[in-house]
Amino acid sequence: MHTDDFDYHLPPELIAQAPLERRDASRLLHVRRDTGAWTHRHFVDLPSLLRPNDLLVLNDSRVIPARLLGRKVETGGQVELLLVRPAGDVSTVSALASSAEGTAWSCLGQASKPIRPGAKLAFDDALTAEVLEAKGGGEYVVRFTSSLATLEAAIARAGRLPLPPYIHRAPDAADSERYQTVYAATPGSVAAPTAGLHFTPEVFAALDARGVQRAFVTLDVGPGTFLPVREGDVSSHKMHSERYAVPEATARRIRETKAAGGRVIAVGTTVVRTLESFADEAGVKSGSGETALFITPGFGFRVIDGLITNFHLPKSTLVMLVSAFLGRERTLAAYAEAVREKYRFFSYGDSMFIEGGA
Repeated sequence: MHTDDFDYHLPPELIAQAPLERRDASRLLHVRRDTGAWTHRHFVDLPSLLRPNDLLVLNDSRVIPARLLGRKVETGGQVELLLVRPAGDVSTVSALASSAEGTAWSCLGQASKPIRPGAKLAFDDALTAEVLEAKGGGEYVVRFTSSLATLEAAIARAGRLPLPPYIHRAPDAADSERYQTVYAATPGSVAAPTAGLHFTPEVFAALDARGVQRAFVTLDVGPGTFLPVREGDVSSHKMHSERYAVPEATARRIRETKAAGGRVIAVGTTVVRTLESFADEAGVKSGSGETALFITPGFGFRVIDGLITNFHLPKSTLVMLVSAFLGRERTLAAYAEAVREKYRFFSYGDSMFIEGGA
């Protein structure tokens, strides 16, 4: 497969720059996996499209203020870091490892001149760091000279919400709420699991009344969600690994749903990658770890029967994942229909429900 096989034309004005006033007012393109036929809906209609005993699986990861703007202490040159994850054996900001020497993080960084190992960085009076390693490709390991409690407070104070680069404005106060799902609970992501941004308490109440169940996993969304596939040959692309946790209660609920003939509906590509990474013939396993699963057409899905997702960047790994589930031609046809109907695209945009299962 070639990367260009997953390209499509997107007028720039269709890239949503801000959320709608109401989360569930977004449009919903309902697509049948078996036929590729579609209907135009709104997200508030989702409960009527699901069945009693369907199971929604959602990612409860919470976005942290991961963008830090600062300076090099020696030269005063400006520097920007995007926190990716703690470099130690921990999974989220709330579980940071700390020592007398500080706390190490893997980051993406940029500056007007190269950032070299040994450089001292300052972000405010209480947040300083030393560059430990330059890994190439803009990746660094830095050590913050702060205790655990001080570092969490300093990041909360000095950090900015990392809106995606295709949103051409600085984050405002409203983004601190709207770029989180209403059920976000576990800090650790640098990008929102955007398929979940459309849910509201009212939609959940309607789902409950319908008899639709829900369960949660955690996958800390990394910056790989922003990165284009630069290789012409799709098989040459390497995914960034991301940390995940599947509670035993969620794994058990999935097994019970399958055994009872219900459908498992993934809310977002992060949930797909989490569930499909650690499933076998016996079903989904609980536990935590890392996944770098790259799902492309030809992938054999073991768990999911349906997918709720936003519209993704051309030639991205996310379009490839959707194409693996729906089929490349049907995916591109659905995207072309969304463009014709002027749907809103990407993080703050509209949604798609790909319905599968008998």
